[in-house]
Amino acid sequence: MNITSARRQNRQRYLGDKGLIALISLLSAFVPLSTDLYLPALPGMADYFGVSSDLANLTLVMFFLSFGAGTLLWGPLSDRYGRRPMLLIGLSLYSAASLGCAFSEDIYQLIAFRILEAIGGSCGFAVATAMIKDVYDVRSREPILAVVQTMVLISPVSAPVIGAILLRFTSWRGLFVALALIGLVALAGSIALQETLERRYSGPLSHALGRLYVVARNPAFSSLLLLFSLPGISAMAFIASSSYIYIRGFGLSELAYSYFFAFNAIGMIFSPSIYLKLSRRMSRRSFVTMCFGMMILSGMLIVILGSQSPWMFAAVLLPATIAAGAVRTPGTNLMLEQQREDTGSAAALMSCFGIIAGSIGMSLISLNRGNMIPVLGMMYVLIGIVCATLWLYISQKPYVTRVPDRCAAVTVG
Repeated sequence: MNITSARRQNRQRYLGDKGLIALISLLSAFVPLSTDLYLPALPGMADYFGVSSDLANLTLVMFFLSFGAGTLLWGPLSDRYGRRPMLLIGLSLYSAASLGCAFSEDIYQLIAFRILEAIGGSCGFAVATAMIKDVYDVRSREPILAVVQTMVLISPVSAPVIGAILLRFTSWRGLFVALALIGLVALAGSIALQETLERRYSGPLSHALGRLYVVARNPAFSSLLLLFSLPGISAMAFIASSSYIYIRGFGLSELAYSYFFAFNAIGMIFSPSIYLKLSRRMSRRSFVTMCFGMMILSGMLIVILGSQSPWMFAAVLLPATIAAGAVRTPGTNLMLEQQREDTGSAAALMSCFGIIAGSIGMSLISLNRGNMIPVLGMMYVLIGIVCATLWLYISQKPYVTRVPDRCAAVTVG
């Protein structure tokens, strides 16, 4: 089988169609892989270094802030110098910094190496989105985004479980060695990659970085960027608080926590497929509106019922996780379609705003020292209301480039 709508000049000699999608998926998964794998060890790391949970959480918060800032650098650079050279540099830095994390002697060294790890890993995250725009046209892009995002969302399910299992044989240091090995695998794939960018930006480097401002001034892109970044606040607040809720709040073991975490992540895995199926029966505007409504309802149920038991909390959280995952595919495609050029800069801004939103969510939930569950529920309610209001307003604006509601059938082989 072939990707029939792919641009033929971008077919990969060494990776092939499947290999290219696998590489894009791995690069896109660097955020959940770099965070979720060591989430089960986070409370234990705080005890190991003898620091507060707030200080231990800085290994997450600083990672996300640095990751978001790094995408702003790599995106324009990839427009100027190409996707492949930037991947080779960034992934080398990621692998080396992951080893630095493994051998850190105190929490401050760990935070410093996490910052370097984030800067290196942000290259893969930003460039992966740009590569999708390089290779696939508008009608085939949305199914490919769904395929990639489905594969990416497997990592929140598998990473905590793998992390908890590894903790039975090694310490938290071994988890960072595992991240270094993942970085080396991605680096090997990038060596085999053939350049996907057809036309590079020919201006000076300073002007290439300035294209971020040009893209940000596009009202259609910037309004959708703000809208589809907001769900990351509540989603990452859950990720940052999940180990404390399940392990310290409900008294579960690290392995049991990973199973509950995986239960909600499975909902995210199926969310792109749910969108593709429902998009054949309803408009994109109606589907996205429905998803934001599900976030509001789920948030209310979390506030009312979430503290009763770990199973109840996981059950009432599930609709929100499905909804947040389902809007990613149409949202990403809509944002990419607003920019005909400067794809790397657009992808960088998308990555950066998503990471910043997630960092805000993690910071907000870390301020709460009591029961995190009602706070998390209210975050889902408020963000769902804001997103639904913005979506109903923005989606009617004439300057927003429309995307056909029904996607082209695309097979991957």
